[in-house]
Amino acid sequence: MQVTETKKKSFLKGLTGQIIIAMVLGAALGIVIHNSISQEAALSFSNKIKMLATIFIRLVQMIIAPLVFTTLVVGIAKLGDIKTVGRVGGKALGWFFTASFISLLIGLFYVNLLEPGVGLKLDHVDMAAASEVTAKTKILSVENFVEHIVPKSLFEALATNEILQIVVFSIFFGLAAASLGSTVKPIINAFDKASHIVLKMVNYVMNFAPIGVFGAIAGVFAIRDAEELVITYFKFFGSFLVGISTLWVVLIAVGYIFLKGRMTELLRRIVGPLAIAFGTTSSEAVFPKLTEELEEFGVKDKIVAFMLPLGYSFNLDGSMMYMTFASIFIAQFYGVHLDLGTQMAMLLVLMLTSKGIAGVPRASLVIVAATCGMFKIPVEGIALILPIDHFCDMFRSATNVLGNALATSVVGQWEDDKEITETIVE
Repeated sequence: MQVTETKKKSFLKGLTGQIIIAMVLGAALGIVIHNSISQEAALSFSNKIKMLATIFIRLVQMIIAPLVFTTLVVGIAKLGDIKTVGRVGGKALGWFFTASFISLLIGLFYVNLLEPGVGLKLDHVDMAAASEVTAKTKILSVENFVEHIVPKSLFEALATNEILQIVVFSIFFGLAAASLGSTVKPIINAFDKASHIVLKMVNYVMNFAPIGVFGAIAGVFAIRDAEELVITYFKFFGSFLVGISTLWVVLIAVGYIFLKGRMTELLRRIVGPLAIAFGTTSSEAVFPKLTEELEEFGVKDKIVAFMLPLGYSFNLDGSMMYMTFASIFIAQFYGVHLDLGTQMAMLLVLMLTSKGIAGVPRASLVIVAATCGMFKIPVEGIALILPIDHFCDMFRSATNVLGNALATSVVGQWEDDKEITETIVE
């Protein structure tokens, strides 16, 4: 009995417990505000209290670029040569594209099976609200794809948190450093020490996580009628949850296949990052904390440093599942028939257009809007899902974190097994 009470107290004092409490309190405050003051006053309150979440996310963004740069340079230098980088990178991309394809297929399967857009009647849809998203669809082009991958300036990439560009520069820098041998060890050691300083900053920043989550949740519930949303979007949101739950089952099952009993420990370690991503709808917000947890889980720092930045650009499983689901939902609402061949073509388009746009605000919606336009589906249909998108984003952000934690852990284990095999052979 005493042990149970001690565990309960430690849970409440821990970060995960504090975040869950913050979510409950934020939702309660938001609902009270929504039901007790005017719509204009509630909007004003929402904008102000959301600043708590904005402050927390900006604090995290402040340390992402230096963390990615320093850890990745050290990681590449430790990997040692182009052959090793190519091998790990090949495994990573193979995993990412396979996971993306499966995620897209799950979304495609459930939106066709459950047909949440067929016969749906939505009144008072705010088409103007979609303009912010549809205005960004022009950025999805081959030229922009290349710009998001290849940096023209390291400092610009650092300033704008373009993770993929930082990765490209860091790979070149790390390989060059590794080729120079022992003469550059002092510089690599300096980067290593800098990365540990940044990770220490992570601990300080994470103390603000419950406050950020509280502000994010309270701000949403203050301007949304939760009961009305549940009734109006019951079929859409319910179908989405079935799809995302299936994706979780697949990811966790794959985790147990590759990691076996260690998968339970991995899940226990990432509960905190999952809760933060869920509450703030930002998988980016947990990047530093996830780095720390995966290293403590036993994945080598050089693998974590290499895999996570790539994963945040190429392995957003929850977002991928949502893209096919949302695109075909809009087509169903407008009665646009898409045969299986067209849907598979849409899936392949999404496989490509979704890569390399990390950092674009509301990236999933931007890609959905661009895809709708390409397949002659009314782009303004984005307005149909905007009211419920925040709640969908909570689940897809958490799923993105799970997918990247799993990918990093599995590739890390593959590399460990390879090193053991090579040692035995020698």
